[in-house]
Amino acid sequence: MGTELTTDRASDETRLSIMGMSCAACVSTVEGALATVPGVISVSVNFADHSAMVKGYADPELLKQAVVSAGYDAAVMEGLENPEEQEALERQRYRSLMKKAAVAGAFGAFLMLAEHFAWLPEIGSEAGRWVWPEIALITLGVLVYSGLHFYQGAAKALSLGQANMDTLIALGTGAAWLFSCVVIDFSGVLPSLAKHAYFEAAVVILAFINLGTGLETMARGRTSSAIRQLIGLQPRTARVIRDGKETDVPIEEVGLGETLRVRPGEKIAVDGVLFDGHSTVDESMLTGEPIPVEKSVNAEVVAGTINQTGTFLFKATRIGKDTALAQIIKSVRQAQSSKPEIARLADKISSIFVPIVVLISILTFTVWYYFGPVPSLGYAFVTSMTVLVIACPCALGLATPISVMVAVGRAAQSGILIRQGDALQKAGKLTCIVLDKTGTVTEGKPVVSTIKHTAKF
Repeated sequence: MGTELTTDRASDETRLSIMGMSCAACVSTVEGALATVPGVISVSVNFADHSAMVKGYADPELLKQAVVSAGYDAAVMEGLENPEEQEALERQRYRSLMKKAAVAGAFGAFLMLAEHFAWLPEIGSEAGRWVWPEIALITLGVLVYSGLHFYQGAAKALSLGQANMDTLIALGTGAAWLFSCVVIDFSGVLPSLAKHAYFEAAVVILAFINLGTGLETMARGRTSSAIRQLIGLQPRTARVIRDGKETDVPIEEVGLGETLRVRPGEKIAVDGVLFDGHSTVDESMLTGEPIPVEKSVNAEVVAGTINQTGTFLFKATRIGKDTALAQIIKSVRQAQSSKPEIARLADKISSIFVPIVVLISILTFTVWYYFGPVPSLGYAFVTSMTVLVIACPCALGLATPISVMVAVGRAAQSGILIRQGDALQKAGKLTCIVLDKTGTVTEGKPVVSTIKHTAKF
């Protein structure tokens, strides 16, 4: 688990990239922890892209401590992240989850086939006394390899007096393994119908949950592609003139007032004012206009735009998070992190969802144990475990944030900036839209669309 923070003191906002949340129930935990920090005005945590937007005058170090106290690691980060590094981390996490799913799925499939074709001895038999303990140990190894991250998350949540998706998974799979071990150890006193182990259920559960988590990780990566594309518009290096010599330096090392040279075909690194030379610049990423713009002395140039014809020198006037491109990225992130009313409702439900599920599971076990068919203990265990496993609250808190992220991201790719997620929910109530952007949104060629004739004229 890890958390990164991006701070913008000018606008009193701090953006956090939170990598440790396991389900939608974690949203309320993180929001509650951050809301207690002095100076915080509002907090919005987005489970879809594991981010949080904090508004106010809070000290980033205090925010870091609050995140740590909630069970997550935190580190202050300045500037824009490297999109290649983000993609690499997502691919690494996806591959890890797929490996864990494959191991658990393969062993679970073997156990199910072995049970179906009666390859394994009966529990309690002479051969079974040797075979089944070995299966229990192998299953334990698979559970540790494929589910350790879930058990660690559940333990951390328990230490904080909380419950989340990891809690449900740990209870379901752990109970299946422990119950199966009890059946093996006390097979002599159990009725024949109750002598059934559920090792395959435990590992298959982990296989499907790891698979689902991996697909969720891949989906989150795709929803963030618009942000990565915007970040990718900014070059990683700039050609700076220092002491009369041209030097290529990382974009983070460019200072205000420094002189930069741009050659034909290169991207402009930072915002500035041209003072020597002239050229044409493709500013379509900023304005949407396809025609290159002429640039001469005293003209402003913008980071991320592409120089086309000439070579020129310019002075850096805005760098880092203050460039126009950085502000566009900030606006898109704010919109993706903002929550429509329906998302806030889902977060409230998710915060109490896990405890309710645990209570329902206990109630299910009790009812089936006292009123279910023989063997009542076996049926009671299976039904209560099923309630725990199928009640993952992720979809509840994931559907709306991902929808907002996709919509805002696709709009940004088309040159449309949406400032708040609420606008998407309210857009369904619009009956009339008036647009005035000749040459970009409209063609500037009025045409007759409808003719209405009345008898008076």
